[in-house]
Amino acid sequence: MNRKLSIFLIIFTMAISASAQSLSSRQKHLATIAALEANGDLVRLEPAIRDALDGGVTINEIKEAFSQLYAYTGFPRSLNALGVLGKVLENSNGEWTEGKPWKRPAEWDDARKALQQGTEVQTKLSGRPFNYEFCPQNDYYLKAHLFGDIFAGDQLTAADREIVTVAALSALKGVAPQLAAHKAGAVNMGNTQEQVDELCRFLSENGLSQCDAAAEACAGDWPKGDPNDAYAQYFTGNSHLSPIKPKNIEEGGKTVQSYANVTFEPGCRNNWHVHHGAHQILVCVSGEGIYQEWGKPAIRLKAGDIIDIPEGVKHWHGATRNSWFQHLATHVKVGDPESNEWLEPVNEEQYNEANK
Repeated sequence: MNRKLSIFLIIFTMAISASAQSLSSRQKHLATIAALEANGDLVRLEPAIRDALDGGVTINEIKEAFSQLYAYTGFPRSLNALGVLGKVLENSNGEWTEGKPWKRPAEWDDARKALQQGTEVQTKLSGRPFNYEFCPQNDYYLKAHLFGDIFAGDQLTAADREIVTVAALSALKGVAPQLAAHKAGAVNMGNTQEQVDELCRFLSENGLSQCDAAAEACAGDWPKGDPNDAYAQYFTGNSHLSPIKPKNIEEGGKTVQSYANVTFEPGCRNNWHVHHGAHQILVCVSGEGIYQEWGKPAIRLKAGDIIDIPEGVKHWHGATRNSWFQHLATHVKVGDPESNEWLEPVNEEQYNEANK
């Protein structure tokens, strides 16, 4: 074989293999709407549904995803999400496709067949026979209904269903055992490990996960927001930023006092810095953090604490070594011009002393 042709075939094969191991745009859309459904975030869900439809996910696939999720997130959130989908479709011009026509699964008319198929699906997903003898009711519901009736639908593949499930469970608190099981199950049902890992990164990077390094900071009402890339050079570790807009301010309107929620992952802190022409106010809302002014002892911070940072004072703030931390930040102007002067990083010796 020609040497150049051999090299081309090797590169082509590698490209196909890499593509097969990547999460598709369609899967990312399914994951996004699943996470928002689970989180109950209907405000973000509406544009996400539009994006999914624009991205080629069919109407019937979205219906199937939200219907399946009732088994994981409850009927209220499933029905709310379907309601948002209905609202989106009411205001459409018919530009989106219904997709494959929905048909009633034969298993719905044969309870024995549903139980048999569900048992086979659950065994494949778990990697072993699974019998929950402690509670026979739940054992039957899982086999006959979830993995039988629901998985019998042909709108989504088994691999897609696990992408949807992992995304939804990632958006919930307190379901770590189930999430771990479905991460493994997602591979057993046809996804690659690379795709599952990419899915978890995608959810974390887009503020959709409750199960990343800053998970606890997402537990309350304050959004984690997006990675704080614009200021990453002034931080040690990973932080996230979410501007807070007053609800009564219309689009394009301005507020006299801007706020932002900053999330610090464990061990993350900003550099020493100085605010000129303004006081900075920190309102701590969750987790455990540290504030320190130059030449003074560090102050431990918890939810409910407030820090008023005088103009011109050198300081830093961030999370403790073993805890996430969230605070709201705002500035009160006291002179002109307003500016931030970023200085050297907080070194390990300084940070270790502050953590004592």
